[in-house]
Amino acid sequence: MAGLTHIGASGEAHMVDVGDKAETSRSATAEGYVRMLPETLALIREGNAKKGDVIGTARLAGIMAAKKTSDLIPLCHPLMLTKVVVEITEDEQLPGLRVTATAKLTGKTGVEMEALTAASVACLTIYDMAKAVDRAMEIGGIRLLEKTGGKSGTYRAED
Repeated sequence: MAGLTHIGASGEAHMVDVGDKAETSRSATAEGYVRMLPETLALIREGNAKKGDVIGTARLAGIMAAKKTSDLIPLCHPLMLTKVVVEITEDEQLPGLRVTATAKLTGKTGVEMEALTAASVACLTIYDMAKAVDRAMEIGGIRLLEKTGGKSGTYRAED
């Protein structure tokens, strides 16, 4: 296992210098879910939530969050993202909604944090918009599914 790149020899936190790294095409995909009552899922599906379109709003919130990751996570570099996609699908087995977020760019550092931030904020937005009817919703499963590009190459999570 490699050492922590954001921690100096004496334990101080610092931003990694990526100036000498090669620009490569990079992408990352993350996921999460919101488990809820079947009645809450039906309310969202039918578009009857008091705050409006839960899925559409959560999708936009995830995209916006990816673009603001460096403002939220202290040592993240500001990145020029070329694409962010947030997909939200129903899962009757949870029951609830599954969120998948993908971030892409050509650059000197990866986009894992942007994908993870997008998935997390989309889940939080779902919770916010439906909490009036189901405060017991559970957010979980936030994880990196895949990342490509850069010196470390490809990573894929095992099921």
